[in-house]
Amino acid sequence: MSVPPGRVPGMIAFTLTDVERAIRSSWGADTCAPEDLPKWHEGNPARGQCGTTALVLNDLLGGDLVRGEVHVGGRRVDYHWWNRFPGGLELDLTREQFDPEEVVTGAVVIERPPEINRLREEYELLRTRTFAALEA
Repeated sequence: MSVPPGRVPGMIAFTLTDVERAIRSSWGADTCAPEDLPKWHEGNPARGQCGTTALVLNDLLGGDLVRGEVHVGGRRVDYHWWNRFPGGLELDLTREQFDPEEVVTGAVVIERPPEINRLREEYELLRTRTFAALEA
Protein backbone atom coordinates (compact mmCIF):
# COMPACT_ATOMS: atom_id res chain seq x y z
CA MET A 1 0.00 0.00 0.00
CA SER A 2 1.31 3.44 -0.84
CA VAL A 3 0.21 7.00 -0.25
CA PRO A 4 1.37 10.18 -1.97
CA PRO A 5 4.71 11.35 -0.52
CA GLY A 6 4.33 13.69 2.45
CA ARG A 7 0.68 12.86 3.09
CA VAL A 8 -1.17 10.54 5.40
CA PRO A 9 -4.91 10.03 4.90
CA GLY A 10 -6.75 12.46 7.18
CA MET A 11 -3.67 14.59 7.79
CA ILE A 12 -2.60 17.83 6.14
CA ALA A 13 1.23 17.63 6.29
CA PHE A 14 4.11 16.56 8.51
CA THR A 15 7.81 17.27 8.94
CA LEU A 16 10.67 14.83 8.67
CA THR A 17 11.09 15.19 12.44
CA ASP A 18 7.44 14.15 12.88
CA VAL A 19 8.00 11.09 10.68
CA GLU A 20 11.18 10.07 12.50
CA ARG A 21 9.54 10.47 15.91
CA ALA A 22 6.48 8.46 14.80
CA ILE A 23 8.56 5.61 13.40
CA ARG A 24 10.97 5.42 16.34
CA SER A 25 8.09 5.41 18.83
CA SER A 26 6.47 2.55 16.89
CA TRP A 27 9.38 0.11 17.06
CA GLY A 28 9.10 -2.89 19.34
CA ALA A 29 10.20 -6.47 19.67
CA ASP A 30 7.09 -7.36 17.66
CA THR A 31 8.29 -5.27 14.67
CA CYS A 32 11.85 -6.67 14.78
CA ALA A 33 13.16 -9.10 12.16
CA PRO A 34 13.08 -12.53 13.85
CA GLU A 35 16.80 -13.20 13.23
CA ASP A 36 17.66 -9.98 15.11
CA LEU A 37 15.33 -10.56 18.05
CA PRO A 38 18.09 -12.05 20.28
CA LYS A 39 19.99 -8.73 20.01
CA TRP A 40 16.92 -6.46 20.25
CA HIS A 41 16.34 -4.64 23.54
CA GLU A 42 14.85 -1.33 24.68
CA GLY A 43 18.35 0.17 24.79
CA ASN A 44 18.77 -0.63 21.07
CA PRO A 45 15.22 -0.45 19.64
CA ALA A 46 16.51 0.10 16.07
CA ARG A 47 17.92 -3.43 15.99
CA GLY A 48 16.22 -5.49 13.29
CA GLN A 49 13.95 -2.63 12.18
CA CYS A 50 15.72 -1.55 8.96
CA GLY A 51 13.68 -3.39 6.33
CA THR A 52 10.29 -2.50 7.72
CA THR A 53 11.36 1.06 8.50
CA ALA A 54 12.66 1.59 4.96
CA LEU A 55 9.35 0.34 3.56
CA VAL A 56 7.26 2.59 5.81
CA LEU A 57 9.42 5.60 4.90
CA ASN A 58 8.96 4.67 1.25
CA ASP A 59 5.18 4.59 1.79
CA LEU A 60 5.28 8.06 3.32
CA LEU A 61 7.95 9.86 1.32
CA GLY A 62 8.62 7.85 -1.83
CA GLY A 63 12.19 7.67 -3.11
CA ASP A 64 14.35 4.57 -3.47
CA LEU A 65 14.96 1.59 -1.24
CA VAL A 66 18.69 0.99 -0.77
CA ARG A 67 20.34 -2.22 0.45
CA GLY A 68 23.87 -2.71 1.70
CA GLU A 69 25.68 -5.70 3.13
CA VAL A 70 26.56 -6.10 6.81
CA HIS A 71 30.02 -7.58 7.26
CA VAL A 72 31.76 -8.95 10.33
CA GLY A 73 35.41 -9.85 9.91
CA GLY A 74 35.13 -9.40 6.15
CA ARG A 75 32.24 -11.88 5.80
CA ARG A 76 28.66 -10.92 4.90
CA VAL A 77 26.33 -11.79 7.77
CA ASP A 78 23.21 -9.83 6.82
CA TYR A 79 21.74 -7.01 4.76
CA HIS A 80 20.87 -3.46 5.81
CA TRP A 81 18.13 -1.28 4.27
CA TRP A 82 17.63 2.50 4.15
CA ASN A 83 16.16 5.18 1.86
CA ARG A 84 17.46 7.55 -0.81
CA PHE A 85 15.49 10.53 -2.08
CA PRO A 86 15.75 12.68 -5.21
CA GLY A 87 18.86 14.84 -5.08
CA GLY A 88 20.82 12.08 -3.33
CA LEU A 89 19.66 12.64 0.26
CA GLU A 90 19.93 9.35 2.18
CA LEU A 91 17.95 8.66 5.34
CA ASP A 92 18.85 5.75 7.60
CA LEU A 93 16.80 5.78 10.81
CA THR A 94 18.28 2.47 12.00
CA ARG A 95 21.98 3.19 11.52
CA GLU A 96 22.71 3.02 15.25
CA GLN A 97 21.61 -0.61 15.56
CA PHE A 98 25.00 -2.12 14.73
CA ASP A 99 27.70 -3.41 17.05
CA PRO A 100 31.19 -1.94 16.47
CA GLU A 101 32.38 -5.04 14.56
CA GLU A 102 29.43 -4.85 12.12
CA VAL A 103 30.29 -2.79 9.04
CA VAL A 104 27.78 -1.83 6.33
CA THR A 105 29.26 -1.86 2.83
CA GLY A 106 27.89 -1.05 -0.59
CA ALA A 107 24.62 0.53 -1.59
CA VAL A 108 22.36 -0.94 -4.26
CA VAL A 109 18.98 0.50 -5.19
CA ILE A 110 16.36 -2.25 -4.90
CA GLU A 111 13.00 -2.15 -6.64
CA ARG A 112 10.15 -2.27 -4.16
CA PRO A 113 8.41 -5.63 -4.36
CA PRO A 114 4.76 -5.44 -5.48
CA GLU A 115 3.81 -7.49 -2.44
CA ILE A 116 5.56 -7.71 0.93
CA ASN A 117 6.11 -11.36 1.86
CA ARG A 118 9.08 -11.45 4.23
CA LEU A 119 8.34 -9.52 7.44
CA ARG A 120 4.81 -8.74 6.24
CA GLU A 121 3.27 -8.84 9.74
CA GLU A 122 6.08 -6.73 11.22
CA TYR A 123 5.81 -4.21 8.36
CA GLU A 124 2.02 -3.91 8.66
CA LEU A 125 2.26 -3.45 12.42
CA LEU A 126 4.98 -0.79 12.13
CA ARG A 127 3.05 0.96 9.37
CA THR A 128 -0.20 0.97 11.35
CA ARG A 129 1.50 2.32 14.48
CA THR A 130 3.45 4.95 12.54
CA PHE A 131 0.40 6.23 10.67
CA ALA A 132 -1.58 6.35 13.93
CA ALA A 133 1.22 8.34 15.59
CA LEU A 134 1.28 10.80 12.69
CA GLU A 135 -2.49 11.24 12.79
CA ALA A 136 -2.49 11.85 16.57
